[in-house]
Order: sequence, then C-alpha cells, then structure tokens
Amino acid sequence: MVTSEQVARLAGVSRATVSRALNGSPRVSAEARKRIEEAIVSLGYEPDVVAQSLVRQRSRTIALGLFYGDQKSTVLSSISKTQHYFYLDLLRDVEQEIAAAQYDLLLPSISYAQKNYIRSLQMRHVAGTLAIAMHPADERVRALLEAEIPTVFIDSLNQGKSSTYVTSDNQDGARQATEHLIQLGHRRIVTLMSGTAGRIGPLRQAGYRQALQRVGLPIDEDLMYTSGWNTEEAYQATLLLLQERRPRDFTAIVVGSDLMAIGVLRALHQHGLHVPGDVSVVGFDDVDLCRYTEPPLTTIRQDRSAMVQGAVQRLIRMIESDGEYDESMLAPIIIPTRLITRASTGPVPESS
Repeated sequence: MVTSEQVARLAGVSRATVSRALNGSPRVSAEARKRIEEAIVSLGYEPDVVAQSLVRQRSRTIALGLFYGDQKSTVLSSISKTQHYFYLDLLRDVEQEIAAAQYDLLLPSISYAQKNYIRSLQMRHVAGTLAIAMHPADERVRALLEAEIPTVFIDSLNQGKSSTYVTSDNQDGARQATEHLIQLGHRRIVTLMSGTAGRIGPLRQAGYRQALQRVGLPIDEDLMYTSGWNTEEAYQATLLLLQERRPRDFTAIVVGSDLMAIGVLRALHQHGLHVPGDVSVVGFDDVDLCRYTEPPLTTIRQDRSAMVQGAVQRLIRMIESDGEYDESMLAPIIIPTRLITRASTGPVPESS
C-alpha cells in the first residue's frame, strides 16, 4: 500500500506538507501542491480518510495511556497496585497541566491490538498522547512508536518518528543514594532493584555500580538482589536476603523504590534488626508515605511536577508543529533527582 511518506519523498516535501495539501491548507505553495498532486497520480495514492479527518478536525483532546500491561488488568486495578503509588500524584499534576493548557483528557478503554488502538485514537480525533509507565511488552507501545500521533512517554524510554520521553535521572539518583551510604562509612551495601522488564531498574543498578567504582570499592554481584516493584515482592526478597546473608555481612540497602523500601523495613523489623542502628535503608521516589514510616525514610526525590510540565509542554509543542518536528522536539527530557536525608540512614555500626 502506498503511504504519504512515499508521496512526500517523490514530491520532495515533508510528510506534514503532504498532509496540509490534502486538507487544503493555504500554507502550501502552488509549486509544492502541484508536485504533490503529480506524485499522488503517479503512485496511485489513496488518502486515509480517518487520518485526514484527524488533521483537519484535530480536537483539543489528549489521550492518556496508563501502565496496565496484561489482559487481566483494568485501569482501576492497576492504579491500586503498590508499584504504581508514585504515579498517583503525577496523574493529579497531569490533569492540572492539561486543564491549564485548555486541553481535555481522554482515557481510552483497553485495546491490545495495535491497529485497533491507534484507530480508536484517530476516530476520536485525538491531538496527542501521554503514555505513563507503559510496560515494554505492551502492544500499545509499538503501535504508538509506529504511528504519526504525537506522543510523549513518561518513565518509558521510547522514541519514535513522532514520539519522545520524559524521565528522571535514575542512574544519578541511585549514585547519590549509594554515595550517601559510602560517606557514612558503609562498604557492604546491598542493592534491591526491580528485575522486571524495563530500563528504569537497570539504570538505578548502574548508578549503584558507578558510586562504588568512583571510590574503588569492589562490586560484589552476590550483594545485588532483585524483585518486582511492589511492596510484597520486596518484602519476600528481603526475607530471602536475610536467610542467605550472615549477620553483619551487609550494613545498608539501596532499594529501587519507596514502596519496595516499606517491604524491606517490615522484613528487617521481623528479624529484630534496627534501622539505622543495624542496617541503613535508602528508597527512591520520595512519596508522601516516606515521612510516616518508622523510621522516616531517606530517599531520592523525583520531581514529579517538573516531569509533568516537561511532558505536557513538549507534547503541545509537537501537536502545534503539525508534524514538522525538529531535533529539539524529539530529544528526551531528563529531570534531575535529589537526595532527601531522613532517619533511616546512619553511620556504619561500630562492630562491622
């Protein structure tokens, strides 16, 4: 099937110019319009009526793609899972930013067939999509990467011809957490990161390694544990850690998220270990619950407001460019992180 991209190449114009010509835009010169018409005749191109409608009648509606990643999940059941707690405040900020920009949010029903998902967005004349923490195996990710709908991913490191992403500096955040413990005298530091699909966990693991390498400490693979992102899985992983490691074999744990850290604190408490007297713990995210754990949790703060502002502003800029993206529009936005010190970290125990 002939595509608009082929027409654009033959006519020597951009795909966006072809789209504007098909929709009667006065922004297309007579010369360019003639070349496009000749290319259409030569190639036998048949315009996609739905795609034309999307350009011609673009609404002020932005679709919201959420993180549910399997056919057994629903929107509400996914939001209730502990690994998604970080995104609750983020979703609130998304709603406020979208409203301030005078756009509306649309939450489409689940569709795992790529073609159907994109078609459903086109039928609703969606102007663009914000995709939050989508699982890499989710069929919607590939569909959005291949589509011409402007898309900004949040916490999913995906780039396509009409898409980019916004995320925190995950590697540097984990580096800060580990260096904080090293400065307190810790040398045997466990890391508990997510081992599930995706690139966020490995980036945080890389930051842990980087901090050790900077001060010449050996990297002990036996001190690297993995679990899922949720509290129960981290709790179970810590129980396994405590079964495998003798007392004083480690004095600190860098954890992949705050909700995981809550599971870690529970397991340590059940084994009679005091935080930070016996083991120091650092989380990641700085969710509101951090201030209410016992002890309050030292963590890495992700700037959720900056992530959302960057994502929404970039998406609107892409939407208003009518498909003519420059390099700056498709460049990822990386938001700095910051160490927040509370009572769950302290000096290495004297007997260690």
